[in-house]
Amino acid sequence: MRIINGEEFDGYWKGNLSAREDEETEKTVKEIIRAVRSEGDRALRRFASMYDRSSPELLEVPFSKVQDAVRDLESSEPGLAKALKFSAENIRRFSLAQKEQLRDFEFEIVDGVFTGQRVIPLERVGVYVPGGRFPLISSALMCLIPAFSAGVGDICLASPPGDEGVPNKGILAAAGIAAEICGPGASLSVFSVGGAQAIAALALGTESIPRCDVVAGPGNKYVAAAKRILFGETGIDFIAGPSDILVIMEEGSSVDLAAADMLAQAEHDLDARARALVPSRALAKRLMEALESGSQGRLSANSKVISGSLEAGGLIIVYKNQEEALRIANAIAPEHLELIVSNPKAWIPALKNYGSLFIGALSAEVLGDYSAGLNHTLPTSGSARFTGGLSVLRFLKTLTTLRCEKGTGYAAALEAAETMARAEGLNAHAESVAIRR
Repeated sequence: MRIINGEEFDGYWKGNLSAREDEETEKTVKEIIRAVRSEGDRALRRFASMYDRSSPELLEVPFSKVQDAVRDLESSEPGLAKALKFSAENIRRFSLAQKEQLRDFEFEIVDGVFTGQRVIPLERVGVYVPGGRFPLISSALMCLIPAFSAGVGDICLASPPGDEGVPNKGILAAAGIAAEICGPGASLSVFSVGGAQAIAALALGTESIPRCDVVAGPGNKYVAAAKRILFGETGIDFIAGPSDILVIMEEGSSVDLAAADMLAQAEHDLDARARALVPSRALAKRLMEALESGSQGRLSANSKVISGSLEAGGLIIVYKNQEEALRIANAIAPEHLELIVSNPKAWIPALKNYGSLFIGALSAEVLGDYSAGLNHTLPTSGSARFTGGLSVLRFLKTLTTLRCEKGTGYAAALEAAETMARAEGLNAHAESVAIRR
């Protein structure tokens, strides 16, 4: 864990922004994609035997097993089932509110020229949910429900097979709850496929898995590489990871709350990044002490990961004034940005770059991870400078329309188009317009 002054930030940040090309990962993923493209299901089974806990003969999971997983969860862990349903309903409500911001329209932009747009869902999308050390049951909700809410006709979920040849039962149950919450019209297919090969299968299609228009969802460096390589053959949400948080504090801010949220972020993995902006060295030292103390005790089961993450990339920056803090926060463009300050409204207008903003001490970032309705699939590694997080909007298309009638505006539009086409030397374009004059 490092403490630096604000004036040191620019030099520190430049030194930590250099791209680290993982040539070995890239090579492995390209070989996987090439095999899936040429061999289809056979390649998927071969890679499952190499990388996963089992290699099922049937890649598609019968939906009855998804329904069984929901019933089993309701019986064995009713509290978790209730929590998932609560979260799913909030995610659905937030997604539908976002969807309402887009609408179909047509208006007469000039006399005789009618411009408009149609907002329609994608036909088929793929969602990937990793298994791994911590099966991300919440990610199943976060990725599936916006797609359902958009009205996507066909949704394919891929997740690595466990010992029994099917994905983690918690992930299956979450998928079933998502489909249940979103109504009987929702179409969901589940496949036991993991890793880069799952991304390739969803992007390219195989005998068992249909080709998808967009592939969304988190994953390790192999999954991220596969999405990057296959972008263009399919749409993607974005390249995510590693996860990060930035907490802005002031004198009087709760050190314990800030430390708790930073520790929660560091718990993800060794590459996770927990950072804070504080106004004094004294507060920085108290925060560091709270982090060191909090990583032990009840968190001891994950203390090695937490300590390793904080050691590798934990950072406390001492700012001299609010203007400097705002500049640094916008430069970092964090995935999660927390304002543990007395007057958040004074900070918000100048903050431009973040995945999600958590306003005030009560707004724990973990609520965004799970139950508040926000999506936790967010831009990382500074990509919040140019994109937002996954939402219902990623599963919708806005298609523009043009309808013309005779009128003074139509005549002017023809004349302007012909003039511009001839200026560019595109005479066939010009004639296409001239023939209508």
